[in-house]
Amino acid sequence: MSGVLRKLGLAALLLAAGCVRTEPPMTTLAPKSDLAAEIYRLFLEVTAWDAFIFLIVVVAFVLAIFVFSTRVGEAAPPSSVASDLGLEVAYTLGPAFIILMISIPTVSAIFRTQPPIAPAGSLHVTVIPHQWWWEFRYPESGIVTANELHIPVGRIIRAELKSADVIHSFWVPQLGGKRDVVPGQVNELTFDARVPGVYLGQCAEFCGLSHANMRFRVFVETPEQFAAWEADQKGAPMPSQQSSNAEVAAGARIFANSPCTACHHVAGVSHGYVGPDLSHFGARTTMAGGIMSNTPQHVAEWIRNPDALKPGAQMPALGLRGPELDELVAYLESLK
Repeated sequence: MSGVLRKLGLAALLLAAGCVRTEPPMTTLAPKSDLAAEIYRLFLEVTAWDAFIFLIVVVAFVLAIFVFSTRVGEAAPPSSVASDLGLEVAYTLGPAFIILMISIPTVSAIFRTQPPIAPAGSLHVTVIPHQWWWEFRYPESGIVTANELHIPVGRIIRAELKSADVIHSFWVPQLGGKRDVVPGQVNELTFDARVPGVYLGQCAEFCGLSHANMRFRVFVETPEQFAAWEADQKGAPMPSQQSSNAEVAAGARIFANSPCTACHHVAGVSHGYVGPDLSHFGARTTMAGGIMSNTPQHVAEWIRNPDALKPGAQMPALGLRGPELDELVAYLESLK
């Protein structure tokens, strides 16, 4: 019997180990910014009103069943009241009052957290969603990156949201509420991240075949970490064609003579603008719209057949195999 129990315990441990989360949670119940904290406070307030309404309904239901109802065999007493003005006023003004008590804090929260003019000293970031990846531009420094947003802790972020094609929605649950990104319109989002860490984001508006594969990450860093990242991003990647690594140098030549240059920008090499900027691709932790970790194996799988990994991916298969594929992967991973 003890042997059976040991096996069951081992199985339970293995099951628990398989359920361990390897990524940060996408939850609105653990706010990590001023905006998220305000939304969470509003959620609790509205929930309290909902609970109050639920209590009233339950009490009315119980009274109707056990106090004001007739029993089997009993005749219902004749009603001498054609209408009750007080009751009609109550069930008209009651819901109106509740709606008012929900609307006032909601509108107040919007004005408190989303000023019409960017606060002094805020960091401006332009967020441009594409089918199906995210582009982040820092106008003040000229940095352009994809699928990974880096921001400093304790500094107000002013995000300008502009769609490149269809309607998308920018959503980082722990940092703020959803904000639609509409073609031809600039929407804005203002927040102050208060806790360093990595936070998952997702497009929250159905935008096409790979909507669910349109993810990104927000890296909230200390001012020193952000300054170091910013300095690395401003610098051009190493001229790989002159690399002492023969595989990387060969991959640089393959890239320069491939269709990749028509879509992708690499500082000093190509000026494409359709796909993600690859100038510092090797320094990113994820790829393909944040759906995979950035490893040589995943990069090779992506180049070999993008559509198999991300349905509707607007990147053609290059048809590379063997050493040529390995060399191109080595070059891309060297871009740091």
